[in-house]
Amino acid sequence: MKNQNMKKSKRLGASRAAAERMDRIHQLIKAKKFPNCPRVAREFEVAKRTIKRDIEFMKDRFQLPIGFDTGKNGYYYTQPVDHFPELPLSEADAFALFVASKAIEQYRGKPFQRLLETAFRRLTGRLDEGVKYSMGSLDGVVSFHPFAPGDADLETFELLTGAIRERQAVKFLYRNRGQLNAQKRHVHPLHVAYVDNHWCMFGFDVVRKDTRTFVLSRLSTPTLTGEKFPVTKKFDLEEYLRGSLGVYKGQDDHEVVVEFDIAGADDIRGRDWHSSQKLEPLPEGRLRVTLRLNSLEEAEKWVLGFGTHASVVGPKELRERLAATGGEIARRYAPVEG
Repeated sequence: MKNQNMKKSKRLGASRAAAERMDRIHQLIKAKKFPNCPRVAREFEVAKRTIKRDIEFMKDRFQLPIGFDTGKNGYYYTQPVDHFPELPLSEADAFALFVASKAIEQYRGKPFQRLLETAFRRLTGRLDEGVKYSMGSLDGVVSFHPFAPGDADLETFELLTGAIRERQAVKFLYRNRGQLNAQKRHVHPLHVAYVDNHWCMFGFDVVRKDTRTFVLSRLSTPTLTGEKFPVTKKFDLEEYLRGSLGVYKGQDDHEVVVEFDIAGADDIRGRDWHSSQKLEPLPEGRLRVTLRLNSLEEAEKWVLGFGTHASVVGPKELRERLAATGGEIARRYAPVEG
């Protein structure tokens, strides 16, 4: 059974690779680059005969009008070709589309719902019946239940993403977490991402002269300034959040060590909490987790989520924060006399 699955996986991988090569050949021909077998073979690091077979497949199965220009030593279309024919989807592709369709459900009743559903229908409208049947057969077997997905105003989202593309500064009112009053911000927007169940915009704050994170649900009345700003290098979200468990970015570096009992260990295993995580099995099914983080606020929130199943070994500052929080919780829920 294992060998059959491995062979099937290899076949699916080979078909996807061939699809990528043929799409690339189509793009080169359509752009009048006159590709030939040696050139494309070097690009994909395959044999020339493999590219030859791809082109023959395109001519025979897809009926594409491909000719060869001896003077320019490359292939061209003898007639206009508007688009590349739809390729048959594998079972893995059908599953990926199914996951995408379920991901849209978390926006039911939100501003993004109609936009996402329209785009998905456009993408899947021309799928053959076999693929649609495969997706339908999964519907009663697999489902997704996201916890408290974040909301965002569609107009704000579109304005900010447009400003990022055009490299145009924006001004808006922003309310920091836990604050009542909003402050005016002047920002060079760099990136929008969905992190820790929140839509966030990452941008350079002109006044504070630092890159900051702005949660869209606390951002209001954004306007374009007309001011263009240069971008020296592409914004790297993974690098920016390297020391974060979510969206908060601290200034210090902490080695956070937490031990979990057997129940907590079951909640930890099999999940990618952070790129720095190290898991160390302990006796009686317990587990020690070590993380390299720069925000103790996020670490505190994370540990509290496990209740009594987690115990912080270090750092000392995190233990003190939790002790203070635990004391406040005990005070609030202490029995009322009388």
